[in-house]
Amino acid sequence: MAGNQRLSCRLLAGTAIAALATPCMPALAAEAPKRVVSMNLCTDEMAMLIAGPGQLYSVSYLASDPGSSVLADQAGAYVVNHGLAEEIFLMQPDLVIAGTYTTRITVALLRRLGFRVEEFAPENSFDEVRANLQRMGDILGRQQRAGELVAELNAGLAGLAASKPPNKTVALYYANSYTSGSGTLADAIVKASGLTNIGDTLGLAGTTKLPLEQLLLADPDIVVDGDSRYAAPALAQENFVHPAYKALSGKKVAIPGKYTICGAPFTLEAARILQDAARQKEGAAP
Repeated sequence: MAGNQRLSCRLLAGTAIAALATPCMPALAAEAPKRVVSMNLCTDEMAMLIAGPGQLYSVSYLASDPGSSVLADQAGAYVVNHGLAEEIFLMQPDLVIAGTYTTRITVALLRRLGFRVEEFAPENSFDEVRANLQRMGDILGRQQRAGELVAELNAGLAGLAASKPPNKTVALYYANSYTSGSGTLADAIVKASGLTNIGDTLGLAGTTKLPLEQLLLADPDIVVDGDSRYAAPALAQENFVHPAYKALSGKKVAIPGKYTICGAPFTLEAARILQDAARQKEGAAP
């Protein structure tokens, strides 16, 4: 019976799977999953950090991008997926992990086909980072490894708190003049470094616009504008070529975006870079 069901599923793989109404996957066993597919950069990285040998089968193509992924070198050990329902169907995973904003149609189709899909929301605080790590450990049956990562994160935060830098203000400034205010992971990183986010002090919440005029009036000690630039001129980055912004060049600090996109112990590297920058601004050795 089970063999006939698997054969039917393989035959259906080449059809319009959106039209299927009957699940092809058998009921999930209570044991830890053995063939896991991740479709989201942040779940890719969490799974790579937590999964046991041979447990994680596939990660998204973003996991191999060194500009976005801290674990880009490790990602080459896994099959790549592009978040397409057809390709993941053929992988026959017993667990799919995704972000809450990941390819909604793919997630819906996979669930309709009977696959187990677990979704993770983006982290906006270190409490949420801890919760997601622990949940990933529970889902993969790797609670001990998840606990080790949470302990590493806690130790890193304690180290940052004990290493107080000079009191400096920080402006996070992105393409299209966006910034990160309160309630964001970037703001949590600034707070962990012991510095002050001007987006927070200006009453800005979430990811929102910070006009150049307001940035200049706030006069931050440090300006973080990331480390990425488009190969060709782009309207999204016209704020970076404005003469008034160029005048802030002595305040700029580059923090690789890969340290601020997803939550994990490696996220603390961004806070360490900020602390070093604050000490340099004060004229002390980092």
